[in-house]
Amino acid sequence: MIATKPVDFRKGHDGLAAVVQNELGLDPHSGVVAVFRSKRGDRIKVLVWDGNGLVLVYKRLEQGRFAWPAIRDGVMRLSQAQFEALFEGLDWRRVHGPRRVRRPAAAE
Repeated sequence: MIATKPVDFRKGHDGLAAVVQNELGLDPHSGVVAVFRSKRGDRIKVLVWDGNGLVLVYKRLEQGRFAWPAIRDGVMRLSQAQFEALFEGLDWRRVHGPRRVRRPAAAE
């Protein structure tokens, strides 16, 4: 789940868990992965419950900004591969799902 609005990056585990619960309407202890972006777009925080505690990952790009998907119906959608590209600072728009390959004809 990607939060569509930038958040105050002074928030830590508890503050972001409150955003997940109160603003996104999700249970932060359900295993959902919540991604938050900064106003400048060069930093992200990822919050996830690993079954034992809240894990918070912070990443700042030294050059450039993260490429964010458009907001449609109030939601940003990315596949796992696209999120991994975004997290690496790559342009996720270049990541496509697996291509459909035509089934080979029977050998004669």
